[in-house]
Amino acid sequence: MQTAKIAIMTAVNEPFEIREYPLTAPADGMAQMKLIASGVCGTDLHIWRGKIPTNPPTGIGHEFVGKVTEIAVADGEKYGIAVGDNVVVDIACPCGECLLCRTGDDANCLNMGVTNGGDPDVAPHFYGGYGEYNYSPVKNLIRIPDELDPKMVCVFACAGPTALHAFRLAKEAACLIEQAQVAVVQGLGPVGSFAVMYLATLGIPHIIAVTGRKETNRAASAMKLGATEVIDLEDGGAALKARVSELSGGIGADVVFEASGNPKAVPQGMNLLRNRGTYLIPGQYSNSGDVEIPPQKITFNALRLIGSSQYSVSDVENYIAFLQKNPQLHHLISDMITAYPVTEVNKALADAAKGCNVKTVLV
Repeated sequence: MQTAKIAIMTAVNEPFEIREYPLTAPADGMAQMKLIASGVCGTDLHIWRGKIPTNPPTGIGHEFVGKVTEIAVADGEKYGIAVGDNVVVDIACPCGECLLCRTGDDANCLNMGVTNGGDPDVAPHFYGGYGEYNYSPVKNLIRIPDELDPKMVCVFACAGPTALHAFRLAKEAACLIEQAQVAVVQGLGPVGSFAVMYLATLGIPHIIAVTGRKETNRAASAMKLGATEVIDLEDGGAALKARVSELSGGIGADVVFEASGNPKAVPQGMNLLRNRGTYLIPGQYSNSGDVEIPPQKITFNALRLIGSSQYSVSDVENYIAFLQKNPQLHHLISDMITAYPVTEVNKALADAAKGCNVKTVLV
């Protein structure tokens, strides 16, 4: 019987264990996929560090891009997926029955399940993104068009839909992001990098990318993706505040996008906004501590603060469409990849935690 390897998290802050399991036929409604590339997300680091609860032993990871190797004919016909197709696996399994699902907001399902929550010791064993194979519901697969390099698609497989969902919520709230003159993106990990790229495609004339310290590689990448300038916070943020004031004629930024995950970024971001400015906050995705905020600022400046966490299949589809529409970005995205085999997962996690790579990917 054919076997394959998967990296298993056995405990918080402990090295992942490489296990080998047999490959089994997928159950009805499920598909088997062979790994092409799977990203290491900041959320994975939060889980590994114990900031987001999980139940080890478990296979984590949720940015799996693979080639379909087994699927029932009926399932393939129902969802338009065939053996040999390259696909993105969407982690979210909304219930379809709660208030939010019934009102078109399944990304915030009250009873959300996940595709990577299975017991690795029970067949089909390969859950999540850290294995050489993956088994997931066919309804969670989004086909990658043949003209797109699947490894390139993997770079923002989570970050892209995450950012696009936040922008979609802003649009639903009548926040006219495309009319912004000054935008600030806090943090230059994958989510922040995608936000920079997306804002640039909207034609926003001033896009300031913010890093906590001087990061030459990430700054250079952000400039290539469309940032008009990169400012670090080594002076405490004085230069950033002054530059936003200068560019906006003293009124503040039209939109700030929080992608750093640092709680201290939130009061800073609020302080950069103009009256009726929009603050998109998808980056605070773990319990990293509390901070004080000036609530009167929200009131007096009539700020619009929009939280955004999960995303839906439609956001992944919109991400794929974005890549199809912007082929000039493909080589820039591919250049962000630093790849590791699954068996080197612990080095990959360590390097990602140190910020050595723009995007860490398992292959």
